[in-house]
Amino acid sequence: MTSTLYAVLPGGIDDPAAPSGGNTYDRRVLAGLSAQREVREILASGSWPVPDDKDVERLAGALRALPDGATVLLDGLVACAAPGVMEAQRGRLHLVVLVHLPLGDEPGADPALTIGERRALESATTVVATSEGAAQRIEQLHDLPRVFVAPPGVDGAGVAEMSETGNRLLCVAAVTLRKAQDVLVEALSLVDDLPWQLRCVGSLDQDRHYVTRVRSVSDRVEFPGPLTGAALDAAYASADLLVLPSRAETYGMVVTEALARGVPVLGTRVAGVPEALGSAPDGRVPGALLPPGDVPALAGALRRWLTDPGLRAGWRSAALARRGTLRGWDETTRRLSEVLP
Repeated sequence: MTSTLYAVLPGGIDDPAAPSGGNTYDRRVLAGLSAQREVREILASGSWPVPDDKDVERLAGALRALPDGATVLLDGLVACAAPGVMEAQRGRLHLVVLVHLPLGDEPGADPALTIGERRALESATTVVATSEGAAQRIEQLHDLPRVFVAPPGVDGAGVAEMSETGNRLLCVAAVTLRKAQDVLVEALSLVDDLPWQLRCVGSLDQDRHYVTRVRSVSDRVEFPGPLTGAALDAAYASADLLVLPSRAETYGMVVTEALARGVPVLGTRVAGVPEALGSAPDGRVPGALLPPGDVPALAGALRRWLTDPGLRAGWRSAALARRGTLRGWDETTRRLSEVLP
């Protein structure tokens, strides 16, 4: 009989006010794994990745209580911020760490987080990333011999109906410096002579100063906050183009969520985004990738999208073709289960 799997998750994983790709990933793979084995959750309460001493001790106590040889799947947001806890259990437990984003890749992060992260990952039995690009980044950053890859899946969805002008732009991401909505609204200010509308869907609570700054740039941008379920489906259904201007992104689940609806994507060439965007079976790319932080390049791409019906039709056709090649969450679960004893 397969052994019990213990899953260490951030305490706020189910907070509807703060949805994230990492939280969705954790929930979907645990749902898949629970069909194969017993899964017991350990919720790590506190403010991760900057926990206080009580948060760390609670986590340490929870892991000490597990039987020798137990398999533990830990969200990297927790594991990489508690290197001492990981080191104390090295060899006693089978520690599998799922890294959604290296802690130091968050703009403004304390460099000490990267040092602690290396200690934590060196203590892990297995490290898993969500894209080949992210795996290579983690291997090089921490001099690890091998990082396994289990890309996110995506659910099927109905095809969105594209407007004639293509002017309905959508960005789905928490409004933070890493997601770079500041770059997007500045680029749009350079094409202010054209008709466009932008919805920035995502949490407004993570960096209120940044949100205030981004909101002040243009009154043509809507910030409805985080959306889930039917409301998020409706946002995708009424979009012509998804724009993801992130400065760092290990995969970009919103990319495949858009493609599942036949919506093209304008993103940045960082880590796993090229893998998420992919290509149609005939090699056509369902959108474009730009250097992160390049306002003129993004403005130029948006101008071409808004003024060239042929380009819009080509990207849309490629997105519809790419839609048929997307993987489901069952494939993600299969890949992750391969590294679990």
